[in-house]
Amino acid sequence: MTQTPHGAETATETAAASFAGAAKSFGAVRAVDGVDLAIARGETVALLGRNGAGKSTAISLLLGLNDPDAGEVRLFGETPARAVAAGRVGAMLQDGRPIPRVTVRELVSFVARAYPRPLPVAEALELAGLSALADRRADRLSGGQIQRVRFAVALAGDPELIVLDEPTAALDVEARQAFWKSMRGYASRGRTVLFSTHYLEEADANADRIVVLDRGRIAADGSGESVKRSVGGHLVAFDLGGRGTEGLDRLPGVVSVEIRGDRARLRSDDADATVIALAAMDAIRGLEVAPASLEEAFLALTGATGGLESAR
Repeated sequence: MTQTPHGAETATETAAASFAGAAKSFGAVRAVDGVDLAIARGETVALLGRNGAGKSTAISLLLGLNDPDAGEVRLFGETPARAVAAGRVGAMLQDGRPIPRVTVRELVSFVARAYPRPLPVAEALELAGLSALADRRADRLSGGQIQRVRFAVALAGDPELIVLDEPTAALDVEARQAFWKSMRGYASRGRTVLFSTHYLEEADANADRIVVLDRGRIAADGSGESVKRSVGGHLVAFDLGGRGTEGLDRLPGVVSVEIRGDRARLRSDDADATVIALAAMDAIRGLEVAPASLEEAFLALTGATGGLESAR
C-alpha cells in the first residue's frame, strides 16, 4: 500500500472493510474470484447473490473465518483477526441457538464482558428492541425475538462495523419490520453495516449501496437506482398483435428485448424515446411503462431464473 506525500492513510486503511484481489476456492469451485471492494465508514451495504454466488464465503473472509488463497482482506486497515479481537466488528450469522435457562440480559452481559470496550448492556438491549424482554429466558422467545437477541449479541462489543448474514430469514413481516427499525437505529450512530439478504425489497429500502455477486465476482456495485439503470431503467411492454420482432433491439433507449408469448418486454434507459419510436411504428397496443425493479435488475445481471437464496 502506498501513502500520500503527507503520509495520510490510504483508502484501504480508512475504509471500514476492503477486499483487494481477494480469491478463495474450495476444491475446483472458485467461490470468490478476485474481488476488489471498499466499504466506507458509515455506509449500509447490501450484498446480493444467488445460490453459490460466493456471498457467504466473502463474509467468512471478512470475519477471518477463512483466509483468502490470494489477495487480501482488511478491516479498518488491520487483519480481520485483529479487528475482531479488538471489538471493532460484530457479526450476526444464520447459525446458532440460544443458551438454555439464561435470560436475555445475562446472555448479552456475558458476551459484552469478552470485549475491551463493550456497549452498555442496557443500550444494546434498547437498540435491539429488547428492553421489555431483558429478563425473559432467551430459549423461550419467538423466532423474531431470537433474531433480535442475536442482533443485541452482535452489538455487545460496541462494534464500528456489523455484518449480518440473512438476518431476517424465516421471519414474518412484522418481525422483519421491527428488526430493520433496530438496524437503522444502529446505523444512525454513524456505524457501518454490511448485510446479505434474499429479500430484495429489504436491500432496496435499507441499503445506501448494493453489491451484486455472481460466480464469485462483482456483477454490479452502486445505489439501488444505479443498479436498476444499469440494465435499463424502465420496462416498456406492449402486445405484438402478430407483428414480428425485427428491429426492436435497435429502438432508441432499448437495452434488451424479451418476448413472452405475444407480448414484448423492452428494457430501456430512455422510456420516452422508446415509446415515441413505437408510436411511429404504430406498434402500441396494451402499452405498459414501469420503472425497473431491483428484482428485474438482479435477474438480468445474474441470469437467475428464480428468487434469491442464501449462498455459500
